[in-house]
Amino acid sequence: MSNNNASNNLIIAQRAVKQLRLEASIRRIKVSQASAELRNFCLQNASKDPLLVGVPSSDNPFRPPKSCSLF
Repeated sequence: MSNNNASNNLIIAQRAVKQLRLEASIRRIKVSQASAELRNFCLQNASKDPLLVGVPSSDNPFRPPKSCSLF
C-alpha cells in the first residue's frame, strides 16, 4: 500500500513541478505598464464602444416594438 502511495505522491509532485515551470516561463510585465496599455487601448476605442456612444435606434434589436394598425 505504501508503494502505491509513494508513486501517487511522486506523480502529484511531478505535475506540480511541470505547472510551476510553465508558470515561471510566462512573460510578465509590470502592472504600471499593463494599466497604461489598457488605458491607451480604452481611449483609442472609446468611439467604437456602444456602451459609451449608444446604439442608433434603427440598429437596436431591443427597441420597443412598433404598434401595427391596419385602419
